Amino acid sequence: MPKICKPEYLAKVAKLSKLEKERLMSRMSGKLPRRLEKDKLNNEEALAFQLELEDEQLQEWRKMMAIIREKEAVKLKAQQAKEVKKAPKAKQVESKQKVKIEDIKPVKNEKPAKKKAKK
Repeated sequence: MPKICKPEYLAKVAKLSKLEKERLMSRMSGKLPRRLEKDKLNNEEALAFQLELEDEQLQEWRKMMAIIREKEAVKLKAQQAKEVKKAPKAKQVESKQKVKIEDIKPVKNEKPAKKKAKK
């Protein structure tokens, strides 16, 4: 039983220019060109089938690209997490000598020396 093309694709074919129709015909592969040669299909139906096929392929490509982008995002996040873990942490300096509060002398409030003005 022959496959019937969808009416929305027939409407799209009707809106195409002659140049666009030629380009679409040049991209045909598989059984469509043979069916067209044997007069089992007219030009509009063959072009409608080709448009439908290309739309399906485009949708599949978009799904695959979305999956690839998700995987890349996960890899990037994992890589950034590793870099954060590898980053050197601030070292805390521990003094070996214990300082007693009594040993600390108060700092004198000294005024800085005044500079001589140049004439």
